[in-house]
Amino acid sequence: MARATLHNRQESLDRALQLFWQKGFHATSLKDIEKALDMRPGSIYAAFGSKDGLFQEALDYYARNAMVELERTLNAHSSPLLGLAAYLRLLGGLRDKELPSRACMLVKSLLELGEREQSALRKVEGMLAGMETHFTNSFTESQRLGELDDQLDPVRLGRRLQAEVMGLRAFAQRDVDSGAVHDIAEDMALSLEALYIEGVAETN
Repeated sequence: MARATLHNRQESLDRALQLFWQKGFHATSLKDIEKALDMRPGSIYAAFGSKDGLFQEALDYYARNAMVELERTLNAHSSPLLGLAAYLRLLGGLRDKELPSRACMLVKSLLELGEREQSALRKVEGMLAGMETHFTNSFTESQRLGELDDQLDPVRLGRRLQAEVMGLRAFAQRDVDSGAVHDIAEDMALSLEALYIEGVAETN
């Protein structure tokens, strides 16, 4: 019974994520949630506490999945810098996937949430800061390995990369050809690879 309950909760959370990611917090009504989760209001409140509670769990779920994807890509490369470039190329395929939205759910939420949703907004800010820190740490590790000029600022590079990822995903949300998104992602990846110190590239 416990396993079934856990499975049902996970399935409900996945459905809620798809719904919030597509419509946003404010445009998602309780009726929308009831239909998507196939649950009555009482059951929804018993399981998640409130619409805000469900939304925040969906944010956690989204952020975990995004981090897993980033980590998987970075771990597939011995070079942190080239791993980040590969991650950008992966994002180039956004319009090739069936997604509720090509734009980042965290960024959509950042732009939508207001004073009444301070708890969720703080969560979003924290998650975005965590992703930026992850990028920064990758640049720092690249410097430690000697593949990145130690005169460059890893924090600034991390912030720039996050801004570029946000922009790429926003661009992919437009009615544009998939090839255009791939091209932009490729240009961004090449700009990172251009930072790779040649001497290191020749010895690895």
